[in-house]
Amino acid sequence: MPVAIRLRRTGAKKRPFYRIVVADNRTRLGGKYIDSLGYYNPISPEQLEMDVDKAVDWLNRGAQPSDTVRSLLVKSGAMAKWRGIEPAAAEAAE
Repeated sequence: MPVAIRLRRTGAKKRPFYRIVVADNRTRLGGKYIDSLGYYNPISPEQLEMDVDKAVDWLNRGAQPSDTVRSLLVKSGAMAKWRGIEPAAAEAAE
């Protein structure tokens, strides 16, 4: 079963709010999901809340993040933790 980490849009019209979820690739975007990792609010001030340990666990299991979620994982430090790099060294490398 291919698993993806992707955004699930909620919120009102022109006021997006996203939940970061782990879902089967074959489900529709607003459909059922396996696990929730956090949320992302792109409206100012930008808010990102993510359970980094859960995200690393799902990456170890083979879940593929979407492009947008990949950039959010980098911001939260989950990609650095998954690769075994300290967050301070990851910021210097970017």
